[in-house]
Amino acid sequence: MATPDTLLVIIRHAPHGSSWLREGLDAALVAAAFGQPVELLFMGQGIMALLKEQGSGAPGQKATLPTIDMLEMYDIDKLWVPKEALQNLDISTDALVDGVTLIANVDIPDLLQQHAKILSF
Repeated sequence: MATPDTLLVIIRHAPHGSSWLREGLDAALVAAAFGQPVELLFMGQGIMALLKEQGSGAPGQKATLPTIDMLEMYDIDKLWVPKEALQNLDISTDALVDGVTLIANVDIPDLLQQHAKILSF
């Protein structure tokens, strides 16, 4: 269970096509660097950021996977993923990076209520 001061960052956008994912990860890393406990909830297309095998984006776009791999160094070790979203996207848990915690859609409201601070990207 999250402590009341834990920040929940919700990632909803795919790794390529916009800067939302990068900005969400940057916000999480900055908060963690200043000692804020952080958890991440990946929803919808945001789950694509957790794929072990990622395609490259447009020229000039940085890859997301190195940032995902770096989260643990910042003590960000809770990566939530709705299991129903994985089924809808036809993605197996084996295709995701290590450390992902599956959550049922019905439990997401409880997860949100455990966090007083929530950022959505």
